[in-house]
Amino acid sequence: MSAGEKSAPAPVEAAVTDAAALPALRRRITAVLIASQILGGLGVATGIALAAVLAQEVSGTEALSGLAPTATVAGTALLSVPLAALMAARGRRPGLVLAYLIGAAGAGVVVLAAAVGSFPLLLLGMAGFGAASSANLQARFAAADLAEPDRRARAISTVVWATTIGAVLGPNIAAPAGHSVSGLGIPQAAGPFLWAAGVFLVSAVVVAVLLRPDPLLTARALAPAGEDSREGRSLRAGVRAVRESPRARLALLTVTVAHTAMVSIMSMTPVALSHHGAGIELIGLVISGHIAGMYAFSPVMGRLSDRFGRLTVIGLAVGLLSCAALLAGTAGASHGRTAAGLFLLGLGWSAGLVSGSALLTDSVPGPARAAVQGLSDLTMNAAAGVGGVAAGLIVSQASYGWLNAIGAGLLLPLAALAVLRAVRPRPVPPRPMRPGD
Repeated sequence: MSAGEKSAPAPVEAAVTDAAALPALRRRITAVLIASQILGGLGVATGIALAAVLAQEVSGTEALSGLAPTATVAGTALLSVPLAALMAARGRRPGLVLAYLIGAAGAGVVVLAAAVGSFPLLLLGMAGFGAASSANLQARFAAADLAEPDRRARAISTVVWATTIGAVLGPNIAAPAGHSVSGLGIPQAAGPFLWAAGVFLVSAVVVAVLLRPDPLLTARALAPAGEDSREGRSLRAGVRAVRESPRARLALLTVTVAHTAMVSIMSMTPVALSHHGAGIELIGLVISGHIAGMYAFSPVMGRLSDRFGRLTVIGLAVGLLSCAALLAGTAGASHGRTAAGLFLLGLGWSAGLVSGSALLTDSVPGPARAAVQGLSDLTMNAAAGVGGVAAGLIVSQASYGWLNAIGAGLLLPLAALAVLRAVRPRPVPPRPMRPGD
């Protein structure tokens, strides 16, 4: 392939780099990302609502039911890096499309596994299903690609907020999705995955057709000459960028700790509630309030992060998560107190994810951002997967209260590092020499 052929795609992106056209382009890209996020969130929530139930039916034992959601988290983590590498090389659009297609294929494998009664095949399908979650996470960074630096957190939070619609609707359509396959020889608990596969395919089409021009490639086309390089886009360069930036390390720790604490405590809350006599309807209400805290208030966290700074909102996240652990861990038979704790847990997660994601984007060079963002999603989901498994062991060997205490303990190094970064001034670049100096 000649040099001219290699550079052919560049004019397609460069054609929209007129500064006057940027505001309209930002709005259109955000609208497409919101649409795909609603669809993707709907598909994930529809399927995951009955994942544990389906795993119990296929495996024949309740003891293995928790492996299905764990496999999804593992798939999200493992697929984050290759998807980020694809985005770094080719742009957001092909990476998001591939993620939704893998998610659709994974959902199809889950349906097949349910039909033939294969538990290992079910876990494989759940891991592929996790790719859709990876797409939903990466979409928040796509929103930040063209955002102005002082509005990045708001751009990220808007896309995170869009997940609310799908996350709320998904569990509510799981029942009709199950009934729809009753005459096909497929277990009803697998019906939501069949619907999810269709939703993910629609999401892939929306992104493939409408996410044009590609936001990441356009941002690179807008970058001043010399600020973008192919060498700086590799995963190795991304790791190096995080290692060399104290603020990037703080951002990575923020999203990892917030996500791990949230997943660990939230995953065992239904068990704790049931031990204190709560029925499935009450458990559903508590989890719905938690999801509302996670997503519905993310625009507030974005505005606060842009207005008062990333470090301030990271401190807010630590405070909210600490209060959540205190309330939930000491609630006992008080269901209202547990609900309040879970709502604050969602708010704390939102504050940590939005501010941490914005700080991470701010703190690394443009060429390395896609790789660093993939590394962030790998780290947070891998840690949350370990946390989810450990949470069950902690509750079974100690108590739900101890789980919350340990979750609060995870916040201590984050709080210390945030304070250290807040009191330590950012280095000022040296003033260039002038004649007469």
